[in-house]
Amino acid sequence: MWLYLKEKTVFFKNGLHVLHIAPEACFIKRFEKIHGEKYITADIESPLAKVKMDIHQIPFAQNTFDVVLCNHVLEHVSDDIKAMNEIQRVLKPQGFAILQVPFFNPVPDTTFEDSTITDRQEREKIFGQDDHVRKYGRDYTQRIKRAGLMPLEDPYVNNLEESVRKKFGLVKGEIIYGGRKDV
Repeated sequence: MWLYLKEKTVFFKNGLHVLHIAPEACFIKRFEKIHGEKYITADIESPLAKVKMDIHQIPFAQNTFDVVLCNHVLEHVSDDIKAMNEIQRVLKPQGFAILQVPFFNPVPDTTFEDSTITDRQEREKIFGQDDHVRKYGRDYTQRIKRAGLMPLEDPYVNNLEESVRKKFGLVKGEIIYGGRKDV
């Protein structure tokens, strides 16, 4: 993620307004150093977050953030389209979001979700992890589009030299997903 943000985005431009949902501990201090008080961490329960929030109702005004980072969250929430629509709402025009989710092989054509599956063992069997509520398919970019974002599907990792992939533990074939707010 660091390499992608550094090489393919304006993320490291000082002073961007950034919302980091379910922040990864390894990034917090580094991102705060770059963006200062405009770097906001948020989560429904993590003690690492400055703001406690439900992604279905983001407590910020429309057009607030230049960037939203949301890695491996959407597979946990009851309504991923509503959550991504909220991300779209709080993004500034031309702002972008990184929206990584897991994919399990074989990747189905269509995302599968069934809210009646509540047994943790059954969820692990069907969705790949016991706290997931959906298994994403090849239609993921269409789901991003349904939420009002211009989908991003970047095979960035494939274009890196093998030595770089090896150094950073990256796997050829991984795609960076996200979206841009055009209006």
